[in-house]
Amino acid sequence: MQEIIRLDHISKTFDNVCVLKDIHATLRKGEILGFLGPSGAGKTTTIKILTGQLFPSSGEAYILGINANQIDETIYEQIGIVTDSSGIYEYLSVEKNLEYFAKILKVEKQRVEDVLHQVGLYEHRKKLAGKLSKGQTQRLILARAVLHKPQVLFLDEPTSGLDPSTALQIHNMLFQLKEEGMAIFLTTHNMEEATKLCDHVALLKEGVIVEYGTPNDICLKYHKVKKYDIRLRDGKQYLLQQNDENVEKINAWLKQDQIETIHSCEPTLESVFFGSDRKKTIMKIFHLPHIITWRNAPVCALFGSCCIIIPVFVIGAVIWKIYFL
Repeated sequence: MQEIIRLDHISKTFDNVCVLKDIHATLRKGEILGFLGPSGAGKTTTIKILTGQLFPSSGEAYILGINANQIDETIYEQIGIVTDSSGIYEYLSVEKNLEYFAKILKVEKQRVEDVLHQVGLYEHRKKLAGKLSKGQTQRLILARAVLHKPQVLFLDEPTSGLDPSTALQIHNMLFQLKEEGMAIFLTTHNMEEATKLCDHVALLKEGVIVEYGTPNDICLKYHKVKKYDIRLRDGKQYLLQQNDENVEKINAWLKQDQIETIHSCEPTLESVFFGSDRKKTIMKIFHLPHIITWRNAPVCALFGSCCIIIPVFVIGAVIWKIYFL
């Protein structure tokens, strides 16, 4: 696969404060790379270096084969960016916003209609951008970013503050763009989002990549033996390893409605423990408990380490959707 982005030992210092230290990562065509971490971890700074807005203090960043310090117009024409500063004209309609940017980018008008359909805003094309909901506005920003069919798309926390249903729409769009061959560089502090979307992730803490790899590999690194903590309705509790015999036992209990709760002990990204010094005590910096209801009983179960559950709100109800990796 064609290499789109390469970070070679990038470091960045502001006023003697190191915000990025020895960052190394690659992104290839048709892949999604996630930079994950809490606020202040260095995610946005990395995007600014890759897009030529900041120079690294040391190391080299490459985008589409060009050193990011030397980005010119030909490279910017192949980049799309979605940030928290939209640049959308509120007093223009959705359609006029895209037509304006299409003219600047020398994109045919038909492309505007195609993108409106793609992001689900065609029916709202005549509405003023300032009248859109937050989710619709985010889709308009995404539409503008992909209007010129860039080779690489930068997304800085694209679903922050969105409800689960709208976030799911954004995710589906990103999967479609990925299938079309676009390389996507995603920053987020949402571990579930990263698990679902990303081919590779870099977990950042205070400007340092503490883990890098596929979501599955990172999870399994910290818990290689899959186990289930099961409590039955009669009060008995079992800690069972995953094997054929125990799977049959669990299925039998489920059919007999004997299970009160099930908890999958294997971590997903949000529950991975790590520290800046691996020889010291490791600490958990992301944790989102998974509590769901099954037959009116609390069920904390994800059927193995390589899946996540996301609440989807549909017509006032909560549907928990399981994503297997």
